[in-house]
Amino acid sequence: MNGTLDHVMVRVSNLADSVDWYQTHLDYEEKGRHEGDGFTIVYLGPADMHPESAMLELTHNEGETPTLGDAWGHVAVRVPEGELDSAYEQLMDGGVSDYRDPESCGGKYAFVKDPDGHEIELVERDHGRLWSLDHTMLRVEDADQAIGFWGRKFEYELAGRWEADTFANYFLEPAGAAPEAMSVELTSNYDGRTYDHGDAWGHLAIRADDLLEDWEQLLTREAPAYRPPSENENRYGFTKTPSGHEIELLERDPDADSLFPF
Repeated sequence: MNGTLDHVMVRVSNLADSVDWYQTHLDYEEKGRHEGDGFTIVYLGPADMHPESAMLELTHNEGETPTLGDAWGHVAVRVPEGELDSAYEQLMDGGVSDYRDPESCGGKYAFVKDPDGHEIELVERDHGRLWSLDHTMLRVEDADQAIGFWGRKFEYELAGRWEADTFANYFLEPAGAAPEAMSVELTSNYDGRTYDHGDAWGHLAIRADDLLEDWEQLLTREAPAYRPPSENENRYGFTKTPSGHEIELLERDPDADSLFPF
């Protein structure tokens, strides 16, 4: 299985406003667009993306206003080392609302929000394009179960961890992943809370070498068959984590004319 994270999907209430926000403030460019029956999907990302970099997928369903839950935390974007303060100030000067500045985060990171309230973390990295996706954070109720799921089903390895008195963060990614690839951050709070998914966050997508073979492998590894490829014209399939986060499996042909598997 390839295992590279291909994109993270969020739902937005006003597509034009959201596309403009990401293009204006994060200098993203439109990678592809699909107009469906009552919905539109747009892929965004920085120019000259690394082959293993992940994209942001915006989905707009006509007449719907997505609701935020807390089972999804944030997406994180990269800024060069030593430039966190200047990057945050750039966003403030550009009209982004102040949310959590670097000083309030101990000078290690910062947060802003997009027009629908999706949280975006700024992290310093010595690799990857400016504003490229670094990781996406999921909150889990059972860290051992969650780490085991990603390891057994998708062959992810623990790439880092950070523990505090009340919570812990675990970073996972495929073995041999490029530094430019996106990773998954699992956050486990120790207070026994449960989480609401809402519908403003959609899914994570993982690249398969061969969709049908890798799907069968997932089933052998006892992954839930949430939306199997057979229900989607064998173009993609969906499973779910133990915490209910949706995971899409798809093949990505770099030479294809369209990014969309449908």
